[in-house]
Amino acid sequence: MFLGAKFCSHCGAPAQRTELEGAQKQLCPRCKVPLEAVAVGTSNLRECPKCEGIWADTASFEQICADREKQAAVLGMAQTVPQAEAEIIEQVRYIPCPLCHKLMNRVNFAHCSHVVVDVCKGHGTWFDKNELRQIVEFIRAGGLEASRAQQISQMEEAERRLNTERAAGSAWDTPAARSSPSALDLAVGVESVAHLLKDFFRK
Repeated sequence: MFLGAKFCSHCGAPAQRTELEGAQKQLCPRCKVPLEAVAVGTSNLRECPKCEGIWADTASFEQICADREKQAAVLGMAQTVPQAEAEIIEQVRYIPCPLCHKLMNRVNFAHCSHVVVDVCKGHGTWFDKNELRQIVEFIRAGGLEASRAQQISQMEEAERRLNTERAAGSAWDTPAARSSPSALDLAVGVESVAHLLKDFFRK
């Protein structure tokens, strides 16, 4: 969206981004400049004025994922300047959490979105430029439902394999199978015979 635009020309969402004053100072984990506190709809986020990355605390991001009105606000974020193409990050670099300063984990959101974000489990998620919008578009396209269906399918397949292995194991657990020599027993027996033969030829 361009400066002064009231609606997104792509999706029609209204511009709902306002800057907040007096927020606690936090630094961008990439640029090391102070993050600006902004309200997007009713969600309070932090935005870097240099790289345009966004920091969302855990509660705010969960609300965005669950609430379509908050998602619409994210899609309708009005920027202070016309947007240029995002710079390509050539080398993957782990970045610190703006709050606890520990290195965050890089996570493929929902395991199948192909949007890799930086997550501090205790405090929130860092989104590089355009990543939050990409995730909202992924959610609105039914991505979370597809991810859940995929996980359920994988769990069911793992359960089927486990049941098959248990059934195969019980087939071997019979009196005849227990009385037959195991591979370890055979190996020990062969080794004992080899020692006896060595002793015999020495004599």
